[in-house]
Amino acid sequence: MSITQQYLLDTYRAAQHGEPAPPAPGAHDAETVRELREYRRFRAVVSGRPARGRIRGALGWWLHGGRHHPAC
Repeated sequence: MSITQQYLLDTYRAAQHGEPAPPAPGAHDAETVRELREYRRFRAVVSGRPARGRIRGALGWWLHGGRHHPAC
């Protein structure tokens, strides 16, 4: 059974029992991704690492052979 079929079945059952319909699949995906990003930034700060620019810094380090390059 696909996600859409399960959602339609759950919606039908909720309507039969007079309950509110469940949220549609994917309705909260953007909010979940946003919360995960904020949590990872928080964990970075608590650990003493920079909260932003970590990927760009790592790529710059890798591209320049392990030397810190201020332009990156």
